[in-house]
Amino acid sequence: MQVPAAAERNKGPILAVLRECAGPGAGPGTLRVLEVGAGSGLHAAHFARALPQTRWQLSDCDPRALRSIAAYVEATGVPNLLPPILLDVSQGWETWGGTQPGTLDLLVSINMMHIAELRCTEGLFKGAGVLLKPGGVLFTYGPYAVDGQISPQSNVDFDRSLRQSNPAWGLRDTALLRELAQSNGLCLERMVDMPANNKSLIFRKL
Repeated sequence: MQVPAAAERNKGPILAVLRECAGPGAGPGTLRVLEVGAGSGLHAAHFARALPQTRWQLSDCDPRALRSIAAYVEATGVPNLLPPILLDVSQGWETWGGTQPGTLDLLVSINMMHIAELRCTEGLFKGAGVLLKPGGVLFTYGPYAVDGQISPQSNVDFDRSLRQSNPAWGLRDTALLRELAQSNGLCLERMVDMPANNKSLIFRKL
């Protein structure tokens, strides 16, 4: 199992925001959650244990990540944490493991947008527009530009290093994300400042 230091540090603050998004639910496993780009699986194992009202489906497009996720699922034995599925968020929602339109309560994407091509972000919002129930939430977390501005300097430097590694990567601007949300039937409801100059963005399905 992979144990990323950043994921270990930020799992608590992210959970606090997710707890507000998820709500109480009607009982164990009644809220359907899909996490895309779940990475190591450390986050989801922590979240699913703390939120028993959720039924947490993990996914990733990287075989190494899928192996790490599967190991977390087996090692933790959390009953509402489902085995991972292979999912490429840039592909149409029809390929997202059989998830049906209007069935998700929560769609989660943590630290994905800035290390993926823009078509992945576009695919995420298209999928959210179709798969979330009315009132459902798309939750994203990571570093962002806000209306054309990146701050502090450490995020400016991070954005530059990402673009040097891959010109298609880089911090996504909240103005662009608002546009993508609106064109897919969502609205940016809240932006929450998080530790280490990150933000949680909460998009609500209209």
